[in-house]
Amino acid sequence: MADSTSPPPATEAVSAFTPINLILLSLFVFLVYLRLKPAKPQTLPKPPPPTVFRTFTPPELFPYNGLNGMPVYLAVRGQVFDVTSGRNFYGPGGPYANFAGRDASRGLACGSFDEDMLTKDLDGPLDNLEDLDAEQMEAMRGWEERFSEKYLVVGKLVPVGSEEAKKAAAQK
Repeated sequence: MADSTSPPPATEAVSAFTPINLILLSLFVFLVYLRLKPAKPQTLPKPPPPTVFRTFTPPELFPYNGLNGMPVYLAVRGQVFDVTSGRNFYGPGGPYANFAGRDASRGLACGSFDEDMLTKDLDGPLDNLEDLDAEQMEAMRGWEERFSEKYLVVGKLVPVGSEEAKKAAAQK
């Protein structure tokens, strides 16, 4: 009975600064900081260097085959296209690598990627494609249209010794 007359036990004052509360508070403050901190300004990628439309002869076009860090160019019906963005196809080791730095018109028209479709003599006349039939010409026009939609025209291909080639050489 003595228990019934004794006062209730004194309640202890519990501090709000317990270790678990401090950890939870720190975590909350950190998450709020992450949510509200200013984002880093986004930077735009560097644009590619400007490409100037120029006149190429076959020997001048040849180094643009993707080797030694050079861009990849190829010509179709006298138009020179920058196909560097398709380096996996047209650059070294690609299925169309034979066409890099060359006039690809005949090979594309005939659907052949063999070396014998390319003009051997770079200093000789350009291939006039006169012996191609209507179906081959249509295939070549299809390729030319596809290249025009996808790649930038960076120049035109002229034969060595032509007036345009001499004029372009004089402007350099």
